[in-house]
Formats: sequence, C-alpha cells, structure tokens
Amino acid sequence: MSGLLRRARAPWRLARVVLHLLHGVLLVWLRFPSLDSAGRRARIAWWAAKTLRVLGLRLQVQGTLRPGAKLLVANHISWLDIMAIHAVCPEARFVSKADVQRWPLLNRLVAGAGTLYIERERTRDAVRVVHQMAEALRAGDTVAIFPEGTTGDGHALLPFHANLLQAAIATATPIQPLVLRFSDARHAVSPAAQYVGDTTLAQSLWLLAGGEGVAVRLTVLSAQATAHADRRALARRLRGLMAEQLGEGPV
Repeated sequence: MSGLLRRARAPWRLARVVLHLLHGVLLVWLRFPSLDSAGRRARIAWWAAKTLRVLGLRLQVQGTLRPGAKLLVANHISWLDIMAIHAVCPEARFVSKADVQRWPLLNRLVAGAGTLYIERERTRDAVRVVHQMAEALRAGDTVAIFPEGTTGDGHALLPFHANLLQAAIATATPIQPLVLRFSDARHAVSPAAQYVGDTTLAQSLWLLAGGEGVAVRLTVLSAQATAHADRRALARRLRGLMAEQLGEGPV
C-alpha cells in the first residue's frame, strides 16, 4: 500500500477511535452503575476488542486462561497491551501508574475497569499496593501487572521487578504469564506499536492508525505455583519462561 493511501487512512481511523472513546466514557458514566459484574465485564471485553479493530489491528490468542483468582504477568510494549488482555480477560484488574488518573476521559475508563494505582516515585507505596492486590486475590479477583515496570521495544524483555509478586506468594495464588508480540505486514516486531522514550499517546495513535496489517499475538502460558516461593527467584523463572516464548536466548 502506498504512503499516500496510508496517510489518508490514518485520520479516518483516528476519528473512529475518538468516537469509540467517547462511547466508552458514556458507558462507564451511564450504564456501569446499573450493571452487575458480569454485565460490566461483557462491555469491557467488547470495548477493548473494538478499540483494536477500529485501529485496524487483529488479535490472535493462543492458550487458555485458568479460571478463578490469578495474577497475570505480561511483557509491556504499548498502552494497547491492556486492550488486548481485556479483550480476552475483562475481569483483570490492572496495577497502573497513578498519573493515569489525570488523563482526560481515559481516566474514567481506567477507573471503570477496577484499576489499582501505584505511585512509582514512592518506594514505600509498593507495600500498600501489595496489600490491595492480596485482598483482591483473596476475594477471587484476577489482577494483572507488567513486571518490567515500563514499556520495552518488543524485541527483548527488560529486567523484572519482583516486589508486586509478593501478593501472589502471600495468598498462594497461581501466576499466569502472558506474552504479547505486535507484528505487521513488513516487520516481525512492529515499530508502529512501540511506545517508548518520549513517544506521546497522540504519536502512538498516529503510528498505529497508519499501520499496515498490524496484529497483536497474545500467548497464554501455563499457570505457575507460588506457595512458599522466593519472589526474586520466581521473577527470574517467569522472565525465563516468557523470554523463551519470545525466542530470546538464555536469561
């Protein structure tokens, strides 16, 4: 496809994304208060999957999520990681950086999905969040984290932070690793999906809207036991499993 056609397609996709965002905000404001948990989850899954579609992305899923309480750990490439996971696991409650609460409109959608917030600049805040996560896991919830703590370029995993894994260890809740990979018509690892460095949300949206044949593959790995585990050793084991799936060498 020519560059001219790609540039013409991007504004159309962006306009649809804006309308879809506004629709999502209205759902949270007007419908969520009257819905039970199953109703909310159905709409979260629908909204997340459609976000991918209006940007022209295909979602490919391999593997099966275990039922019941679990901690999901995933590699982090883009803000769209959350959309891909919510499309197949709408009950997931993500741990997100606190400044997301200041994002216009999007903060309503994030809060509507039961997000837990962490002040990454405050080292001790991790202890508070671990307690919140443990309470959620004991209640049977699914909690999701990105142990890299920031986005990578999609080629290799960054080091894992082990602190938040303590919530699963303390409650003996299984951890299920998820591996995300974005590709497109020309690249095994799509540059259109990268959200690193000084890239803004607007720039990311423009790159994705102009992408050709962008697909996100979500691979669900086997759940891992956590009872009596050492969190640092557990982090190394999880990272090794995920790196192997990504085709990295020994870690």
